[in-house]
Amino acid sequence: MNTQKQTLTPEQYNVCFMKGTEPPFSGKYYDFHEDGMYICVSCGKPLFSSETKFDSGTGWPSFSDVLEKGNVKLVEDTSLGMHRTEVQCKNCGAHLGHMFDDGPAPTGRRYCINSLALDFKNKTS
Repeated sequence: MNTQKQTLTPEQYNVCFMKGTEPPFSGKYYDFHEDGMYICVSCGKPLFSSETKFDSGTGWPSFSDVLEKGNVKLVEDTSLGMHRTEVQCKNCGAHLGHMFDDGPAPTGRRYCINSLALDFKNKTS
């Protein structure tokens, strides 16, 4: 059995390694406003800062930029008859969500990320 399947909940594993998604407006980080850093739930790699988080109205945590470009991988996704850009953790390959080109300035990007794929480190800790 792989390490991720042993350490993640079944729901987290489904999102991260079976490319599932959580229902909109259900994730613990959707309406979450603490200052800090969002990390990969699978490997702990830093991914997003609370400074770039915004309410997109979509029901998932949304970010206008990544913390460090080298920490995520963007992959073409044509599943479900759609053309999207999948966001993966570059370190462990976990599926995080999707990126769209309809976000706020200055990047114009919206990283629409599953709460189940994230963990949070408070700025004060």
